[in-house]
Amino acid sequence: MLSLRVLASVAVLAGIAHFPAHSADYPTRPIRLVVGYTAGGGSDILARVIAQKMSEGLGVQVIVENRPGAASMIATEYVARAEPDGYTILLGASGSLAINPALYKEVKYDSAKDFAPISLVASLPVLMAVNKSGPAQNLPDLIKYAKANPDKANYSSAAAPFRLIGEQINLQAGTKFQEINYKGSTDAVNAAVAGDVLATISDSISIGVGIKTGKLQPIAITSPKEHPSFPGVPTFTSLGLKGLDMQLWQGLLAPAGTPPAIIERLEREVHRVIALPEVRQRYAGMGLDPETNTASEFTALIQSELKRWGDIVKAAGIPKL
Repeated sequence: MLSLRVLASVAVLAGIAHFPAHSADYPTRPIRLVVGYTAGGGSDILARVIAQKMSEGLGVQVIVENRPGAASMIATEYVARAEPDGYTILLGASGSLAINPALYKEVKYDSAKDFAPISLVASLPVLMAVNKSGPAQNLPDLIKYAKANPDKANYSSAAAPFRLIGEQINLQAGTKFQEINYKGSTDAVNAAVAGDVLATISDSISIGVGIKTGKLQPIAITSPKEHPSFPGVPTFTSLGLKGLDMQLWQGLLAPAGTPPAIIERLEREVHRVIALPEVRQRYAGMGLDPETNTASEFTALIQSELKRWGDIVKAAGIPKL
Protein backbone atom coordinates (compact mmCIF):
# COMPACT_ATOMS: atom_id res chain seq x y z
CA MET A 1 0.00 0.00 0.00
CA LEU A 2 1.31 3.47 -0.87
CA SER A 3 2.20 5.73 2.03
CA LEU A 4 0.34 8.97 2.58
CA ARG A 5 3.49 10.89 1.57
CA VAL A 6 3.70 9.03 -1.75
CA LEU A 7 -0.02 9.54 -2.40
CA ALA A 8 0.35 13.23 -1.70
CA SER A 9 3.29 13.45 -4.14
CA VAL A 10 1.31 11.66 -6.82
CA ALA A 11 -1.60 14.06 -6.33
CA VAL A 12 0.66 17.09 -6.64
CA LEU A 13 2.27 15.74 -9.82
CA ALA A 14 -1.14 14.94 -11.30
CA GLY A 15 -2.28 18.48 -10.58
CA ILE A 16 0.81 19.91 -12.27
CA ALA A 17 0.28 17.72 -15.32
CA HIS A 18 -3.33 18.88 -15.63
CA PHE A 19 -2.66 22.57 -14.99
CA PRO A 20 -2.05 24.58 -18.19
CA ALA A 21 1.28 26.23 -18.91
CA HIS A 22 1.55 29.79 -17.63
CA SER A 23 3.47 32.91 -18.52
CA ALA A 24 6.98 31.49 -18.03
CA ASP A 25 6.66 29.01 -20.90
CA TYR A 26 3.60 30.27 -22.81
CA PRO A 27 3.23 29.79 -25.70
CA THR A 28 4.79 26.44 -26.54
CA ARG A 29 2.51 25.33 -29.39
CA PRO A 30 0.36 26.85 -32.15
CA ILE A 31 -2.48 29.19 -31.22
CA ARG A 32 -5.82 29.05 -33.03
CA LEU A 33 -7.41 32.40 -33.89
CA VAL A 34 -11.07 31.63 -34.56
CA VAL A 35 -13.06 33.81 -36.99
CA GLY A 36 -16.83 33.62 -37.32
CA TYR A 37 -16.97 34.32 -41.05
CA THR A 38 -15.86 32.74 -44.31
CA ALA A 39 -12.36 32.97 -45.73
CA GLY A 40 -11.73 36.08 -47.82
CA GLY A 41 -14.17 38.32 -45.96
CA GLY A 42 -13.28 41.41 -43.97
CA SER A 43 -12.84 39.69 -40.61
CA ASP A 44 -10.79 36.90 -42.18
CA ILE A 45 -8.45 39.34 -43.94
CA LEU A 46 -7.95 41.29 -40.71
CA ALA A 47 -7.30 38.09 -38.75
CA ARG A 48 -4.62 36.97 -41.20
CA VAL A 49 -2.80 40.30 -41.04
CA ILE A 50 -2.71 40.09 -37.24
CA ALA A 51 -1.95 36.35 -37.09
CA GLN A 52 1.10 36.66 -39.31
CA LYS A 53 2.69 39.35 -37.14
CA MET A 54 1.71 37.66 -33.87
CA SER A 55 3.37 34.47 -35.07
CA GLU A 56 6.61 36.36 -35.51
CA GLY A 57 6.43 37.94 -32.06
CA LEU A 58 5.26 34.91 -30.09
CA GLY A 59 7.57 32.40 -31.76
CA VAL A 60 4.73 29.97 -32.50
CA GLN A 61 2.31 29.80 -35.39
CA VAL A 62 -1.00 31.63 -34.99
CA ILE A 63 -3.43 29.76 -37.23
CA VAL A 64 -6.65 31.38 -38.48
CA GLU A 65 -9.59 28.98 -38.20
CA ASN A 66 -12.86 29.92 -39.93
CA ARG A 67 -16.10 28.77 -38.28
CA PRO A 68 -18.80 30.71 -40.17
CA GLY A 69 -22.52 30.69 -39.62
CA ALA A 70 -25.36 32.01 -37.45
CA ALA A 71 -24.11 35.62 -37.51
CA SER A 72 -20.79 34.50 -36.00
CA MET A 73 -22.54 32.85 -33.05
CA ILE A 74 -21.10 29.42 -33.90
CA ALA A 75 -17.52 30.64 -33.61
CA THR A 76 -18.20 32.82 -30.59
CA GLU A 77 -19.86 30.00 -28.65
CA TYR A 78 -17.06 27.63 -29.66
CA VAL A 79 -14.38 29.85 -28.12
CA ALA A 80 -16.53 30.51 -25.04
CA ARG A 81 -16.52 26.75 -24.37
CA ALA A 82 -12.85 26.16 -25.26
CA GLU A 83 -10.12 25.28 -22.78
CA PRO A 84 -8.96 28.51 -21.07
CA ASP A 85 -5.28 27.90 -21.76
CA GLY A 86 -4.49 30.67 -24.24
CA TYR A 87 -4.33 28.39 -27.27
CA THR A 88 -7.83 29.16 -28.61
CA ILE A 89 -8.72 32.83 -29.02
CA LEU A 90 -11.46 34.70 -30.86
CA LEU A 91 -11.49 37.61 -33.25
CA GLY A 92 -14.69 38.99 -31.81
CA ALA A 93 -16.69 41.92 -33.10
CA SER A 94 -19.27 44.37 -31.85
CA GLY A 95 -21.81 42.46 -33.93
CA SER A 96 -21.33 39.07 -32.30
CA LEU A 97 -20.61 40.34 -28.79
CA ALA A 98 -22.85 43.40 -28.36
CA ILE A 99 -25.53 43.36 -31.05
CA ASN A 100 -26.39 39.65 -31.37
CA PRO A 101 -27.65 39.46 -27.75
CA ALA A 102 -30.04 42.31 -28.55
CA LEU A 103 -31.27 40.87 -31.86
CA TYR A 104 -31.47 37.11 -31.29
CA LYS A 105 -33.42 35.03 -28.78
CA GLU A 106 -31.04 32.06 -28.71
CA VAL A 107 -27.57 33.37 -28.01
CA LYS A 108 -25.73 30.55 -26.23
CA TYR A 109 -22.97 32.64 -24.70
CA ASP A 110 -22.78 35.53 -22.27
CA SER A 111 -20.60 38.25 -23.76
CA ALA A 112 -19.94 39.80 -20.35
CA LYS A 113 -19.11 36.57 -18.49
CA ASP A 114 -17.82 33.91 -20.90
CA PHE A 115 -14.73 35.72 -22.18
CA ALA A 116 -11.46 37.22 -21.02
CA PRO A 117 -11.00 40.25 -23.31
CA ILE A 118 -7.44 40.88 -24.51
CA SER A 119 -7.48 44.07 -26.61
CA LEU A 120 -9.22 45.82 -29.44
CA VAL A 121 -7.43 45.56 -32.78
CA ALA A 122 -9.46 47.86 -35.04
CA SER A 123 -12.50 50.04 -35.51
CA LEU A 124 -14.21 50.34 -38.85
CA PRO A 125 -17.12 52.01 -40.62
CA VAL A 126 -19.92 50.25 -42.47
CA LEU A 127 -20.90 51.17 -46.01
CA MET A 128 -23.88 50.69 -48.26
CA ALA A 129 -23.11 50.11 -51.93
CA VAL A 130 -24.97 49.34 -55.14
CA ASN A 131 -24.08 47.77 -58.46
CA LYS A 132 -22.88 50.42 -60.92
CA SER A 133 -25.27 48.99 -63.49
CA GLY A 134 -28.22 49.16 -61.10
CA PRO A 135 -31.24 51.48 -61.20
CA ALA A 136 -29.92 53.91 -58.52
CA GLN A 137 -26.44 55.30 -57.90
CA ASN A 138 -27.01 57.30 -54.70
CA LEU A 139 -29.01 56.81 -51.52
CA PRO A 140 -31.88 59.23 -52.22
CA ASP A 141 -32.49 57.60 -55.61
CA LEU A 142 -32.22 54.14 -54.08
CA ILE A 143 -34.88 55.04 -51.51
CA LYS A 144 -37.17 56.36 -54.27
CA TYR A 145 -36.65 53.19 -56.30
CA ALA A 146 -37.29 50.97 -53.27
CA LYS A 147 -40.58 52.71 -52.53
CA ALA A 148 -41.69 52.41 -56.15
CA ASN A 149 -40.56 48.77 -56.43
CA PRO A 150 -41.00 47.17 -52.97
CA ASP A 151 -40.75 43.66 -54.41
CA LYS A 152 -37.21 44.43 -55.63
CA ALA A 153 -36.05 46.29 -52.50
CA ASN A 154 -33.41 44.08 -50.88
CA TYR A 155 -29.82 44.12 -49.70
CA SER A 156 -27.21 41.49 -48.91
CA SER A 157 -25.74 41.26 -45.43
CA ALA A 158 -23.66 38.88 -43.32
CA ALA A 159 -23.81 40.20 -39.75
CA ALA A 160 -26.11 41.72 -37.15
CA PRO A 161 -24.83 45.33 -37.43
CA PHE A 162 -25.58 45.37 -41.15
CA ARG A 163 -29.13 44.15 -40.58
CA LEU A 164 -29.61 46.79 -37.91
CA ILE A 165 -28.53 49.51 -40.35
CA GLY A 166 -31.00 48.16 -42.89
CA GLU A 167 -33.77 48.27 -40.29
CA GLN A 168 -32.86 51.85 -39.36
CA ILE A 169 -33.07 52.87 -43.02
CA ASN A 170 -36.51 51.26 -43.26
CA LEU A 171 -37.72 53.02 -40.12
CA GLN A 172 -36.49 56.48 -41.12
CA ALA A 173 -37.04 56.38 -44.88
CA GLY A 174 -40.30 54.46 -44.89
CA THR A 175 -38.86 51.72 -47.09
CA LYS A 176 -39.26 47.94 -46.86
CA PHE A 177 -35.80 46.67 -47.73
CA GLN A 178 -35.52 42.91 -47.14
CA GLU A 179 -32.27 41.47 -45.84
CA ILE A 180 -30.76 38.59 -47.85
CA ASN A 181 -28.40 36.96 -45.37
CA TYR A 182 -25.10 35.32 -46.32
CA LYS A 183 -22.55 33.39 -44.25
CA GLY A 184 -19.74 35.84 -45.00
CA SER A 185 -19.20 39.37 -46.21
CA THR A 186 -17.39 38.16 -49.32
CA ASP A 187 -20.50 36.30 -50.49
CA ALA A 188 -22.73 39.23 -49.55
CA VAL A 189 -20.65 41.74 -51.48
CA ASN A 190 -20.27 39.37 -54.44
CA ALA A 191 -24.06 39.12 -54.63
CA ALA A 192 -24.21 42.87 -55.25
CA VAL A 193 -21.31 42.69 -57.72
CA ALA A 194 -23.24 40.01 -59.63
CA GLY A 195 -26.46 42.02 -59.54
CA ASP A 196 -28.28 39.37 -57.51
CA VAL A 197 -29.39 41.97 -54.97
CA LEU A 198 -30.23 45.66 -55.22
CA ALA A 199 -27.65 46.76 -52.64
CA THR A 200 -25.23 45.47 -50.03
CA ILE A 201 -24.42 46.64 -46.51
CA SER A 202 -21.03 45.49 -45.27
CA ASP A 203 -17.76 46.35 -43.53
CA SER A 204 -15.21 48.67 -45.06
CA ILE A 205 -12.78 45.86 -45.92
CA SER A 206 -15.22 43.76 -47.94
CA ILE A 207 -16.90 46.76 -49.59
CA GLY A 208 -13.45 48.09 -50.48
CA VAL A 209 -12.67 44.87 -52.34
CA GLY A 210 -15.97 45.18 -54.21
CA ILE A 211 -15.26 48.79 -55.13
CA LYS A 212 -11.89 47.82 -56.57
CA THR A 213 -13.63 45.48 -59.02
CA GLY A 214 -15.13 48.60 -60.59
CA LYS A 215 -18.65 47.20 -60.26
CA LEU A 216 -19.76 48.66 -56.93
CA GLN A 217 -20.69 52.25 -56.13
CA PRO A 218 -20.53 53.16 -52.40
CA ILE A 219 -23.46 55.43 -51.56
CA ALA A 220 -23.25 56.03 -47.78
CA ILE A 221 -20.95 55.41 -44.82
CA THR A 222 -21.53 55.25 -41.07
CA SER A 223 -18.44 57.22 -40.03
CA PRO A 224 -19.13 60.55 -38.25
CA LYS A 225 -17.46 62.44 -41.09
CA GLU A 226 -16.03 61.63 -44.52
CA HIS A 227 -13.60 58.74 -44.14
CA PRO A 228 -10.11 59.22 -45.64
CA SER A 229 -10.21 55.75 -47.19
CA PHE A 230 -13.48 56.55 -49.00
CA PRO A 231 -13.24 60.15 -50.19
CA GLY A 232 -16.44 61.57 -51.59
CA VAL A 233 -18.73 58.98 -49.99
CA PRO A 234 -21.40 60.86 -47.98
CA THR A 235 -22.24 59.90 -44.41
CA PHE A 236 -25.72 58.63 -43.58
CA THR A 237 -26.08 61.60 -41.22
CA SER A 238 -25.33 64.12 -43.99
CA LEU A 239 -28.05 62.45 -46.06
CA GLY A 240 -30.62 62.97 -43.30
CA LEU A 241 -30.67 59.51 -41.71
CA LYS A 242 -30.06 59.70 -37.97
CA GLY A 243 -28.71 57.09 -35.58
CA LEU A 244 -26.31 55.65 -38.15
CA ASP A 245 -23.22 57.50 -36.97
CA MET A 246 -21.23 54.52 -35.69
CA GLN A 247 -17.89 52.77 -35.78
CA LEU A 248 -17.87 49.02 -35.27
CA TRP A 249 -14.93 47.32 -33.56
CA GLN A 250 -13.01 44.07 -33.56
CA GLY A 251 -10.85 42.65 -30.81
CA LEU A 252 -9.22 39.51 -29.48
CA LEU A 253 -10.71 37.52 -26.62
CA ALA A 254 -9.90 34.29 -24.80
CA PRO A 255 -12.27 32.02 -22.86
CA ALA A 256 -13.12 33.16 -19.32
CA GLY A 257 -10.74 31.66 -16.81
CA THR A 258 -7.64 32.10 -18.94
CA PRO A 259 -4.76 32.94 -16.54
CA PRO A 260 -4.15 36.72 -16.24
CA ALA A 261 -0.45 36.26 -17.08
CA ILE A 262 -1.39 34.77 -20.46
CA ILE A 263 -3.90 37.57 -21.14
CA GLU A 264 -1.18 40.13 -20.33
CA ARG A 265 1.27 38.40 -22.69
CA LEU A 266 -1.25 38.42 -25.52
CA GLU A 267 -2.23 42.02 -24.78
CA ARG A 268 1.41 43.16 -25.07
CA GLU A 269 1.79 41.29 -28.34
CA VAL A 270 -1.37 42.78 -29.84
CA HIS A 271 -0.23 46.29 -28.93
CA ARG A 272 3.15 45.63 -30.55
CA VAL A 273 1.54 44.33 -33.75
CA ILE A 274 -0.97 47.18 -34.15
CA ALA A 275 1.83 49.74 -33.70
CA LEU A 276 3.86 48.31 -36.61
CA PRO A 277 4.06 50.76 -39.57
CA GLU A 278 3.40 47.97 -42.09
CA VAL A 279 0.25 46.91 -40.24
CA ARG A 280 -1.01 50.49 -40.09
CA GLN A 281 -0.36 50.81 -43.80
CA ARG A 282 -2.42 47.67 -44.45
CA TYR A 283 -5.18 49.07 -42.25
CA ALA A 284 -5.32 52.30 -44.25
CA GLY A 285 -5.71 50.28 -47.44
CA MET A 286 -8.65 48.40 -45.92
CA GLY A 287 -10.46 51.43 -44.49
CA LEU A 288 -9.66 50.38 -40.92
CA ASP A 289 -8.69 52.57 -37.99
CA PRO A 290 -6.03 51.10 -35.63
CA GLU A 291 -7.40 50.60 -32.10
CA THR A 292 -5.97 49.03 -28.95
CA ASN A 293 -6.90 49.13 -25.29
CA THR A 294 -6.20 47.23 -22.10
CA ALA A 295 -8.01 44.05 -21.10
CA SER A 296 -9.91 45.94 -18.38
CA GLU A 297 -10.88 48.72 -20.79
CA PHE A 298 -12.10 46.16 -23.33
CA THR A 299 -14.18 44.46 -20.63
CA ALA A 300 -15.82 47.79 -19.75
CA LEU A 301 -16.44 48.53 -23.44
CA ILE A 302 -18.29 45.25 -23.97
CA GLN A 303 -20.52 45.92 -20.96
CA SER A 304 -21.36 49.44 -22.13
CA GLU A 305 -21.93 48.30 -25.73
CA LEU A 306 -24.32 45.58 -24.61
CA LYS A 307 -26.48 48.23 -22.97
CA ARG A 308 -26.12 50.69 -25.85
CA TRP A 309 -27.20 48.27 -28.58
CA GLY A 310 -29.90 46.74 -26.40
CA ASP A 311 -31.40 50.20 -25.93
CA ILE A 312 -31.15 50.97 -29.67
CA VAL A 313 -32.94 47.76 -30.67
CA LYS A 314 -35.70 48.32 -28.09
CA ALA A 315 -36.19 51.95 -29.14
CA ALA A 316 -36.46 50.90 -32.78
CA GLY A 317 -39.01 48.25 -31.90
CA ILE A 318 -37.09 45.53 -33.73
CA PRO A 319 -38.43 42.09 -32.70
CA LYS A 320 -35.91 39.43 -31.72
CA LEU A 321 -35.32 36.66 -34.23
